[in-house]
Amino acid sequence: MNMLISKALIVDSRSPLHGSHNDILISDGVIREIAPNIAAPQGHDLVAMDGLMVSPGWVDVFAGYGEPGFEHKETIHSGLSAAAAGGYTDVLLTPDTRPVMADRSVIALVKEKSRGNIVSLHPLGAASKNAEGKELAEMLDMHHAGARAFTDGRLPIQNSGLALKVLEYLKAFHGILIEVPADAALSKGGLMHEGTAAMALGMPGIPDIAETLLLHRDIELLRYTGSRLHITGISCRRAVEMVRAAKTEGLNITCSVTPYHLAYTDEALRTYNSLYKVTPPLRTEDDRHALLDGLADGTIDCIASHHQPQDHDAKAREFEYAGEGMATQEAAFALVFNGTGGRISQERLVEAMAVRPREIFGLDAAEIAVGACACLTLFSTSGSRAFSKSGGYTLGCNNPAAGLELPGRVYGIINNNKAFINNQ
Repeated sequence: MNMLISKALIVDSRSPLHGSHNDILISDGVIREIAPNIAAPQGHDLVAMDGLMVSPGWVDVFAGYGEPGFEHKETIHSGLSAAAAGGYTDVLLTPDTRPVMADRSVIALVKEKSRGNIVSLHPLGAASKNAEGKELAEMLDMHHAGARAFTDGRLPIQNSGLALKVLEYLKAFHGILIEVPADAALSKGGLMHEGTAAMALGMPGIPDIAETLLLHRDIELLRYTGSRLHITGISCRRAVEMVRAAKTEGLNITCSVTPYHLAYTDEALRTYNSLYKVTPPLRTEDDRHALLDGLADGTIDCIASHHQPQDHDAKAREFEYAGEGMATQEAAFALVFNGTGGRISQERLVEAMAVRPREIFGLDAAEIAVGACACLTLFSTSGSRAFSKSGGYTLGCNNPAAGLELPGRVYGIINNNKAFINNQ
């Protein structure tokens, strides 16, 4: 892959080139030169776009595709295509497949299916057998097979004794437990955030204590074990405060927020649109502002898409029975940029989408430096992008940006000696 990127603003606070406009010459997938004016060598494609910015490749730390088992919702190929269009060079894939990624054979299968793709896929192994929350899975075996961290996906471990065992077991190889903070008993039957919107609509609610109670338990277990914990899908003010306090204490805890919790509130459900049915639920404007503050000050480390594609039949039904989640990967940056409304700097967004995920989950650093393998995301905070009504590259019918024009855009990615440039 040979390319000359012209007049790009480099966004990487770790780099001495941060904030400078430069040309970047890439030959055979390696950055060969960075300078203000480079003549394009023969055989090199020229990339020149309005307001072009370049950062280290973005990482999605929590996304679900479905394959194997739910290929009608998303295949690995279609999911990675959506990820590339969304600016992601790396994706951590949740284990909620059939069979569940709970042993090394399924981990190996998923890695093999993604081999040679421009996007690097990193499977997450199940923490319990079949993600049922009853017995420990063979985590060490999966770790050796390439599992990057461990989680029961969108089904957080409810059994405190098992959660304790998982955290203790992971210490042997410095593994990480990823939890979605949701107490099943307090969430049962709820359809949206328990608040004034739910009361007005007459829908059963999910109180934020369902989130904070499980988070409190996990923080206590983390304090007891001295292990590593990542909370994903944080959604309320109190949870942000709890994580901030745990970090101040020195506990090894990190967390991530979804694009839709930054962009929407429970008011979006007043139309009974099942697109906005997610877990944890969309909460209040006050909670959304707390998330923005947490992202700005680094309490929230990174952004996780929680990409959960659904087929048409799963969403086009009564709200109570509709499938949960959004197919967010392709629109993640636009949702985040729109939701933050300029409150979060470009540098902090890149840290949250590229730098911190690599540090937390032990991925190779992506450097914008001569001699480094090119792992880059090309984007812009100027202009806008019109998203296709069909939903784009994902097979899911639940892309929240479908048919909309949103500010900011992703131009493409460069990774694994390949390039994807989105001219839409």
